[in-house]
Amino acid sequence: MLAYYLDLALRSLRRNKVLTTLMVLALALGIGATITTLTVLRLLSGDPLPQKSAQLFYPQIDPNTKDGYIAGQAKPAPTMTYVDAMNLLRAHRATHQAAMALSQAKILPQQGGKHPFFSDTVMTTADFFAMFDAPFQYGGGWTAANDDNGAQLVVIAGFLNDKLFGGADSVGRTIRLNDRDFRIVGVLKPWAPQPRFYAQNLGGRSYGDGDAAFLPLKTARAIEMGPQDTECYASVTDIKHLETAPCMWLGVWVELADDAAVSSYKSFLSSYVQQQIAQGRLQRPETALLDLMGWLRDQQVVPDDVRLQAGLAFGFLLICVVNTVGLLLAKCLRRSQEIGVRRALGATRREIFTQFMIEAAIVGMAGGVLGLLFAELGLLGIRHQPAEYASLAHLDLGMFSFTFVVALGASLIAGILPAWRACVLAPAPQLKAA
Repeated sequence: MLAYYLDLALRSLRRNKVLTTLMVLALALGIGATITTLTVLRLLSGDPLPQKSAQLFYPQIDPNTKDGYIAGQAKPAPTMTYVDAMNLLRAHRATHQAAMALSQAKILPQQGGKHPFFSDTVMTTADFFAMFDAPFQYGGGWTAANDDNGAQLVVIAGFLNDKLFGGADSVGRTIRLNDRDFRIVGVLKPWAPQPRFYAQNLGGRSYGDGDAAFLPLKTARAIEMGPQDTECYASVTDIKHLETAPCMWLGVWVELADDAAVSSYKSFLSSYVQQQIAQGRLQRPETALLDLMGWLRDQQVVPDDVRLQAGLAFGFLLICVVNTVGLLLAKCLRRSQEIGVRRALGATRREIFTQFMIEAAIVGMAGGVLGLLFAELGLLGIRHQPAEYASLAHLDLGMFSFTFVVALGASLIAGILPAWRACVLAPAPQLKAA
């Protein structure tokens, strides 16, 4: 019977080419707009480390003075001073912990004739790679001892290794950064979490390619590499000595295995702040310990206008579905006599309902195919925008499949009322009219 219903549906759709085209076009426009905005929303609000995000936390304290302070209404600062960051790391209260800042480094290729260029660089500590599950193609990271002694070591990204060494194993070779030689200890596989969560509030971008080089924090500071973003809460006379200046420029992440570890770290963080207040270093008691996704929500990584656009796209899809309902009803009324004849020949209401729903499903699938084309055109337009996430706007397999789920669902919803109207038509009046 399914083949019979399909044959009837295709015959009916071919007989009313204009109505069929309008229905397919209406659904395709709504689906294309919806899938385009959902793809962008999914890109911006995705989990950058789904296998580990629930175990990663961002501790915050507030070193600002009491000026303008209102208890319970102040949020902790998004970054830390060097003193506080090092104190938290040396306490070793987490499975892994790392401090980091972003910078720029001038890289001088060893090949003759090639010009130096600047690349994004991370100044960090040894646990960075293990904590964030950064995969290595060659070698590995440096050790905590290397952090302490300021070793001239570097981990580079795969794309930088391709550019400088043709993709060969470069561990043990030398790279020149900011006119200093560094020994390569590791080469990362392609690794660029989206969004770039560890760069929030450190002056870096939220999306795009990963960083090119990773240096031990103490080593980078010894050659006067500066952070991209610095917030000072008191007058500073010597900005070069950030380790002792009243300035916030480091982000700290910790890995906590379970709820008990989270609770323990919260207590430790609060006790640390109270201790520093007693010593006169800090004045505000507020602390925070957000998990990775909570931190991204707090930083409003997803712009409000993107959520608004997604909502408007769903509204537009609803309008398209309503229009499709009207077109299917018009088509149903034009076929009243045909329906009456089929009912008189023994077709049940269930069979009539099934036939019309199959017609709606075919319209939906055709609308889904055309909607995919519109979505690709929409994403192509986004990729030509100046937004930092523009190059990442691509339709993946999940959204490809979801397109047809939306198309089928929208068409079946649109087809329910016309199909019900068709199956309740009394055959006798239609036969008399014939």
